[in-house]
Amino acid sequence: MSNMNGGLVMLSEMHRDLPPSEKKIAKYIMENPHEAISLTASELGKRSSTSSAAVIRLCKSLGLKGFQDLKLRIAGDLQKSKAPGFRDIEPNESAASIIEKMTNNSIQTIHETAELLDHEALERAKIACQNAEMIHFFGVGASSIIAQDAQQKFLRIAKKATAFQDFHIAATMVANAKPTDVVVGISFSGKTYEVAKILELANKKDAQTISLTKYGSSLVSDQADIRLYTSVTREPTFRSGATSSRIAQLHVIDILFMCVASQIYEETVKHLDETREIIEIIRDNIKPRKK
Repeated sequence: MSNMNGGLVMLSEMHRDLPPSEKKIAKYIMENPHEAISLTASELGKRSSTSSAAVIRLCKSLGLKGFQDLKLRIAGDLQKSKAPGFRDIEPNESAASIIEKMTNNSIQTIHETAELLDHEALERAKIACQNAEMIHFFGVGASSIIAQDAQQKFLRIAKKATAFQDFHIAATMVANAKPTDVVVGISFSGKTYEVAKILELANKKDAQTISLTKYGSSLVSDQADIRLYTSVTREPTFRSGATSSRIAQLHVIDILFMCVASQIYEETVKHLDETREIIEIIRDNIKPRKK
């Protein structure tokens, strides 16, 4: 990753899935971030009743180069103004309060997702999609909406793309994929079996695979050549986090699309103008005529 912040977000989102010793270190850092960035790996191991080896393993679990990388990111986090935190809605809450909470939740999710995006992985995904003969997007349930949004965006710049909601049809399409194709599996949890199987099938056909999941190793991301992540949201009651996760996924798709579009800027503008023009013509032709 190229960002110089996001360390505390990584620790928070990976905490529950870490082994016991690494979990103790993560907990200590999150509770004492200012102190942690001044310690060596050996000192942090002692303070957290673990070891320097466990500190190194934690950094590896986070996908970082080493403890220095983690300290730099945490130092960057400490320079930021404190966010209000995720807040869920309550019974009989006013519209004004819900507007404020949902807006803050969405903004924070987008910021945390930006911090988790690996610039090198994004660059690889951009090149893969730019050079792809066909891009297949696949997600189940709410993630299928993200796949359809991605398909619509790339079709508008003349990139061949599919986004079948039916698993069997998607599997049939990917079974005929070529090495020049790209298959994008979308699953917020990273645990969606159907998405993992689609990527597994794509790998057997030597197509390039991209995953879009919450941060961390998962059934889906483990099948992908290129892994893109969104932030984990934490609202438990009405799962307003499901709203934030959708926004985070759309945000990453928008970023990927813009990265591709910027590389073929003149061509993109031409295609967007052409599609906009044809939609306007169609819209004008179906307007009811005044009697």
